[in-house]
Amino acid sequence: MNITLKKIKEHGQFHHTGGWETLLKSKGKTEADDVEFPLTDVLESNGLDAALWCLRCLPEHDEKWRLLAVSFAREVQHLMKDKRSIKALDVAELYANGKATYGELTVAKLDARDAVYDTAAWVAVWAAYKDAAWASLHAARNAYRSAEANATWAEADAARAKQEKLFRAALEAA
Repeated sequence: MNITLKKIKEHGQFHHTGGWETLLKSKGKTEADDVEFPLTDVLESNGLDAALWCLRCLPEHDEKWRLLAVSFAREVQHLMKDKRSIKALDVAELYANGKATYGELTVAKLDARDAVYDTAAWVAVWAAYKDAAWASLHAARNAYRSAEANATWAEADAARAKQEKLFRAALEAA
């Protein structure tokens, strides 16, 4: 999947996630242009958070980003203590695939919100309501934080590496 520097800049750049200057330098540019390049280039130069932030520049793929948010949360599903969170993930996935109603999603969202410790699930469900790219970014962060808080550093790092693989797979499937 490709993106342009101009698309990224039109969406406010991403100073908070890794640096516009870093991306420009990696592309050998000094300003934004319309030359397409693989979104994985952002992953290589600026990291996963910046690459996920760039998904907001590609809203035509929101269904994919919703499913990506769910997959990030699924990576830490084994750490979820509240069954409402797992149910919320199931409903979010069904909704992204057109198999659940908005009403069912609303109930799942409220249930996941009430299960306050399982923020990765809540963010994944929120993807169906708001900006799917935003949800992917925050689901990844919260899944990593959940692994970090409930597992070893090695397991948290492994979860982050898995997120990068899931991200690459989502881009390849597009």
